[in-house]
Amino acid sequence: MNLSTVNRLVAVKRPSRALLYIMLHPHTPSWATPADHDELADVIFDAVRNGPSQYTDAQRAAWMPERRSGPEWDARLAAKSIAIGRNDTRILGLMSIERGGYIDFAFIRPEAQGTGLFRALFNMVEVHARVASEPRLWVHASLMAQPAFAAVGFSVVEHQVVQIGDQDFKRALMEKHLLPV
Repeated sequence: MNLSTVNRLVAVKRPSRALLYIMLHPHTPSWATPADHDELADVIFDAVRNGPSQYTDAQRAAWMPERRSGPEWDARLAAKSIAIGRNDTRILGLMSIERGGYIDFAFIRPEAQGTGLFRALFNMVEVHARVASEPRLWVHASLMAQPAFAAVGFSVVEHQVVQIGDQDFKRALMEKHLLPV
């Protein structure tokens, strides 16, 4: 889609950030394949270790001491459906969904944060959950992810503190109930 088409659409109707992301990026979000597993590890590492954060460097190092890889990593990813957004060269973000409506992963590379990619990925995950007749979506949201999940209709069920290594992490159990279609 070229810029003049985008400008006409914007003039006619004020599109959401997710729609703008899809209109301005040549590759719309899609579903990951096993061939993407290594790059998904890069996205998560980049988001945790290099993105803006309310966690300390010590907390981020405990959360993600190294890039994930190997057979256990592949098996963990194989148990999920994973929505991804990419540009011409690499994956910029991901969001997973598994049975029971649990969102285990939601990570956006620092340069793609604030572009509407989170919402575009969430829209795919929500449709997937509705098709599977999931009654709700739920997530253990980090401090950085809580505002993004709240913006798409999640509410806090419980604030939690978990320990990874010698570091304590604040997070929230959040959920969104899905009305039957």
